Amino acid sequence: MELTPRLKAVAYQVPQGARLADVGTDHGYLPVWLLLNWRIRRAIASDLRQGPLDNARENARFYGVTERMEFRLCDGLSDIRPEEVTTVTIAGMGGETIAAILEAAPWTIEGKTLVLQPMTSFPELRLWLQRHGYTIEHETIAREVDRLYTIWTVRGGEMSPLTPAELWAGKQSDDPLRGEYLDDIRSKVARALEGHRAAQRPDKAAIAQLEEVVAGLNAMKEELA
Repeated sequence: MELTPRLKAVAYQVPQGARLADVGTDHGYLPVWLLLNWRIRRAIASDLRQGPLDNARENARFYGVTERMEFRLCDGLSDIRPEEVTTVTIAGMGGETIAAILEAAPWTIEGKTLVLQPMTSFPELRLWLQRHGYTIEHETIAREVDRLYTIWTVRGGEMSPLTPAELWAGKQSDDPLRGEYLDDIRSKVARALEGHRAAQRPDKAAIAQLEEVVAGLNAMKEELA
């Protein structure tokens, strides 16, 4: 069984020997792969929809890991108890959805490892984590086809205030894809800035904030170089 580069990057952030809850498991590829490679002890695969959960159950049966895997039809972590898991993975969802899932499960701040892979709303999710007592301990970047993804390892704890640019792009790291990722984020912010400037009634505060983000991203790129 082979994972996509994005899911493999998520898998490598899961601690050895974890008891895992994979939220929004879809086909269950992530927990099945982790169990096959004996990287985790047990897994709970949860999904909001019955169809994906049935797919996950079928894949677990096909690869012979059903005895070490459970399946929960639930919204986020609503049917998962804190004592059942040590690590939670949430991949392939919007940042605001991830924040809502964590807000509904405040026990995730107590001694759990969270591996998050947001698809959108990066600054909103980083700001939410900062304000709610979580800290991003590590970020890694994965390339899949022509898109870059970031995977965050998060735990409970105080996080130093992030600059506007860091809310968008995270802190500097030695990841080989960091420079390309900064370019990608800078392009997104530049497009948002152009849209605000072209508006019939430009929001001066929003424009100033985005200009500060662009300046910070430029400084990051220079520092990296």
